[in-house]
Amino acid sequence: MRVLVIVIISIVIIVAALLILAAVTKKDYTVTRSVVINKPKQEVFDYIKYLKNQDNYSVWAMMDPAMKKDFKGTDGTVGFVSSWNSDNKKVGQGAQTITGITEGEAFNSEIHFIEPFEGLAKANMVTEAITPNQTKVTWTFTSKMAYPTNIMLLFMNMDKMVGDDLGTGLANLKKVLEK
Repeated sequence: MRVLVIVIISIVIIVAALLILAAVTKKDYTVTRSVVINKPKQEVFDYIKYLKNQDNYSVWAMMDPAMKKDFKGTDGTVGFVSSWNSDNKKVGQGAQTITGITEGEAFNSEIHFIEPFEGLAKANMVTEAITPNQTKVTWTFTSKMAYPTNIMLLFMNMDKMVGDDLGTGLANLKKVLEK
């Protein structure tokens, strides 16, 4: 009986320590990757502002070619929504909405993940002319994890996990546009 009490007290102390640690751990994270594409800035921007084009370069869009997709609005304009639903647990269900466009400069969107987990993220792509025929594209992904699950940020390298996918997507984008 005494051992059981010690085990229970130990579990309570560990859980309390984890909850306290989660209370002081950051909740937000931002991941950024860039690539230089050998095409004029406007040509690059005119391609990336369309959500449907992500099917040709985004790792996440390519994970399940059989996923069901639905579109609402006019692609390439604020308010356009691209929804997806997949049986693949890595893809799940969600929607991406264009929230802002600075013509020729930046494309902003909000991503609502529904399954396999609920969450919101912001993504943006910014184009910068390096030369008249070279464009730097910077893709940024920002999200947060709610308390107490934010404690996982201490053990997960989101920069690597998300960053690898962003980097691969940008490499794919470069191949598509430089054909």
